Amino acid sequence: MSNSFVDVGNIEKAAACINPLFRDTPQFFAERLSGTLGVQALVKVETVNPIRCFKGRGTDFLARTRPRGDVLACASAGNLGQGLAFAGREHGLATKIFAASTINPHKLAAMRALGADVRLIDGDFDAARQQAALTCERQGWTLVEDGTDPPLAEGAGTIAVELTAGPRSIDCVLVPVGNGSLACGVAAWFKAAAPATRVIAIGAAGAPVMEHAWRTGDTTPSAAPTTTIAEGLATRVPAPRAVEAMRATVDDFILVDDRQLLEAMRLLIETTGLIAEPSGAAAIAGALAMRNELAGAAAALVVTGSNIDHRLLPQVIR
Repeated sequence: MSNSFVDVGNIEKAAACINPLFRDTPQFFAERLSGTLGVQALVKVETVNPIRCFKGRGTDFLARTRPRGDVLACASAGNLGQGLAFAGREHGLATKIFAASTINPHKLAAMRALGADVRLIDGDFDAARQQAALTCERQGWTLVEDGTDPPLAEGAGTIAVELTAGPRSIDCVLVPVGNGSLACGVAAWFKAAAPATRVIAIGAAGAPVMEHAWRTGDTTPSAAPTTTIAEGLATRVPAPRAVEAMRATVDDFILVDDRQLLEAMRLLIETTGLIAEPSGAAAIAGALAMRNELAGAAAALVVTGSNIDHRLLPQVIR
């Protein structure tokens, strides 16, 4: 099954061709975490790779579609930029990254270390995205947009391919939502390969625009600034293509606040030893929030990134 945004056949192709550094990531039933959450927690770890997040899947798949010598540009809170920079370096493509001046300094340094030309913009992520679009139009560069470019979602969907290849069936899968590519790719695959599995999207209470758009179909940008520590979830302008696809394939969408995200980060460390950034721990925060509803379920929890702002660590580690 495919939709206007994600082609399931392309997810299958991506699973066979994307850089092996990002494929076949660890997944295991975490007993101590399961005991706390009240679910059978299948943890999918997307942090053990050169950029410490899942974005390398989609950016590598996208880079394979571009001619050598092309210039790729994107707006990023840090992880998409790292993925694009890594893929660009591997495939001979220059990368230009537009980021808010308030970006996590560790993510900024990582993008530059990978060879990206990073340009800091006053304002938030969506101001950076607007500047990226204007500059690409003027310079003739290729604009890469999370929630808009199908290869990013199709590459991310390979996570679901690996989850469904396991020996046990999964009752539900929880994934964080920023601009929506991950949820779109994962949901598309599950609806085709294991339609009984519920796909649950997790957003930040301080950035509720995608959840509102999923419930109502209204993709009007929010005039209010985002207020969340999870920069990877801090969307103010919905991605219409992703919203349309998610409305057809995602079964539920809940919001978690910063307190819940910090508790999820702490819980991951205490029970599994894994460090996650706030958006990376969103699936665990969602499982905590839905503990009663999901009781006893086999729940796949995707830990999407560990590029944590070190200034948060004192709040996480007691």
